[in-house]
Amino acid sequence: QVQLVESGGGLVQAGGSLRLSCAASGRTFSSYAMSWFRGTPGNEREFVATISSIGNLRTYADSVKGRFTISRDNAKNMVYLQMNSLKPEDTAVYYCARAPVGWTRQTGAPFYEYWGQGTQVTVSS
Repeated sequence: QVQLVESGGGLVQAGGSLRLSCAASGRTFSSYAMSWFRGTPGNEREFVATISSIGNLRTYADSVKGRFTISRDNAKNMVYLQMNSLKPEDTAVYYCARAPVGWTRQTGAPFYEYWGQGTQVTVSS
């Protein structure tokens, strides 16, 4: 059974930074791509970023490109999302998710197998 637990959310002013963390259980963490999504009430989860299983490939949503950086530490079963230059429109619940493959450009939420419970990020103007 795979469990994903996010942390690091909070309230920050526009222009500020936050670093989200996602701790994963399971011995096969390094075999799968990991992604971050975000969601707001009444809307589908929106793709944010994906990192490949060994961390050599990354892809980002256009809305966060140049501001957010996804990374991972396979020795610690951790994935991170560094968020800089935050904007009020970045306010959402942020989720980490595990893909069923080592690398993908898939941005649709149904493709992903496992999800965390989410962490709230609120950016004030």
